[in-house]
Amino acid sequence: MYIAITPQKLGQSYSNSAADYVTYLEKENEGLEQENQKHFFNQTEDRISPDKVISEIDANTAKLKKTEPKFYSIVVSPSQRELKKIVNNTEALKTYTRELMKDYAKSFYREKLVTVDQIKYFVKIEHERTYRGFEKEVLENAPYRKQIAKLKNNIRKVARGELKGNIKKLEQEIASLRVSAPYQINGQMIVAGMKKEGNQSHIHIIVSRKDVTNTFSLSPGSKYKASEVEMHGKKVQRGFHRDQFFEKAEKTFDRVFGYDRNFVETYTAKKTLIKNPAMFRMLLGNLPTNEKALALKLLSKSGMHIPAIPTNKVQLALKVFHRLRRGMQRAIESGSIGI
Repeated sequence: MYIAITPQKLGQSYSNSAADYVTYLEKENEGLEQENQKHFFNQTEDRISPDKVISEIDANTAKLKKTEPKFYSIVVSPSQRELKKIVNNTEALKTYTRELMKDYAKSFYREKLVTVDQIKYFVKIEHERTYRGFEKEVLENAPYRKQIAKLKNNIRKVARGELKGNIKKLEQEIASLRVSAPYQINGQMIVAGMKKEGNQSHIHIIVSRKDVTNTFSLSPGSKYKASEVEMHGKKVQRGFHRDQFFEKAEKTFDRVFGYDRNFVETYTAKKTLIKNPAMFRMLLGNLPTNEKALALKLLSKSGMHIPAIPTNKVQLALKVFHRLRRGMQRAIESGSIGI
């Protein structure tokens, strides 16, 4: 599971309103009849209109500066293994999200416990994803697309008499390149914008920077993880327990869906790998045989090849685990903030 928390995009190129983001989240409703459309929801309501989401987020910004984000986006992306447990169950995902937002509220470090009733948020569950330009499949297919574009241009030049050549031969080269591209779906080369296969359910949460009373600031992007500061002669608690939130997000998922989480799927394991590789190796090595086998399989599927390591070759072992550590760190950084 990856959880990304990002602030509203600010600057001359972006609107101060939540309208652009809400419109983006309506993309799966395009072309659908009203009765088939998916609606926004929150802790107590199930059918919330896009207009209401925009108006409530935009109006809940008292005393915020123009340079401060008015809302945050939280995207919860279950892994393929977790998605198999969900089986596209939208109602179960709603239940999970509502439980998750209780964890979110409790993760704020304040003198008085913050509850979910104080959080203004709206959710849209999506079941599709498209490939984006920076993804591995698109990037590694790029040289093939570039060569195909060049050959197509040559075909046009030959047809106009600007270049000598055999159009049929050029078309055969194009067909060969399409077949040779490393990443394809149903015989089609993967390009940016193409829909991904399989279960792609994920959760988009728009959460206001201010509480429901439009009085207090509740920022998950606070640089203060959990601290106390003296203001006007009084100690004030501030910050957001990010580690606590990420850990509880997993435990809540496991409880709601009855999911048996492997050691390497845990946030704690990923963080241990980055902070203390030796401890990670020890914990991995101490797992029961079946759990260890699954852990290594999951690590391999994540794109990190782990060869057999002779126990007496300490330096080789360290080198392999440093590679693993870097790979996991990149994965975490792409899926969350400020870890």
